[in-house]
Amino acid sequence: MVEAPRRVDRVAPQTVADQAMDRYADGDATAFGALYDELAPRLYRYALWHTRSRAASEDVVQQTFLQIHGARDRFVRGASALTWAYAIARRLLIDADRRRGREDLRGDGALGSEELSGALAADEAMDLKEQELEARRNLALLRPALRESFTLVKLEGLSVAQAAEVLGITPGMVKVRTHRARVALENALRGPQREGGGPDADSPQLPETLPAKGDATP
Repeated sequence: MVEAPRRVDRVAPQTVADQAMDRYADGDATAFGALYDELAPRLYRYALWHTRSRAASEDVVQQTFLQIHGARDRFVRGASALTWAYAIARRLLIDADRRRGREDLRGDGALGSEELSGALAADEAMDLKEQELEARRNLALLRPALRESFTLVKLEGLSVAQAAEVLGITPGMVKVRTHRARVALENALRGPQREGGGPDADSPQLPETLPAKGDATP
């Protein structure tokens, strides 16, 4: 289980979720509804990209909120409810992969790449360009470390600092991994660029492309 935040070292204004979590931690049971409404859709989408299973994603959301409920009295007022919730969901997804393997999560009710975009909110799905949809299809081919950073920053809209907090790494490492993931996805979208070239179609992962010239290297 991911521990509740023990300290606050940020100056960002509180979100609706943060305020609801503060009230919930103080014993206001009515605040749970607001907290759930703010976080559940984002957690479900995050889990769906990972599992491609509606049932598994719903279970991740339920288990995340059960853990939040169980640790609510240890939550530090003013901390980020969003990053804590994502960290819990991420740990649950990792544990599920270790217990059952990814293929088990893609059993009954699993979604294909095309269905996956349809499972998102209608207004978001309408805004997705074909190139972005193709990038999402290729997302599963990235190395896990690259995929996590890219998903949190580029798909989930977390800041670099928030993603670093969720992943337990430095912001600089998040930037590097996100950049490498973006380059790998762009290369995959361009397709083979030399005779017999391009990413190996039989390879289980896209290459971990080095940062472009001038980018920082860890």
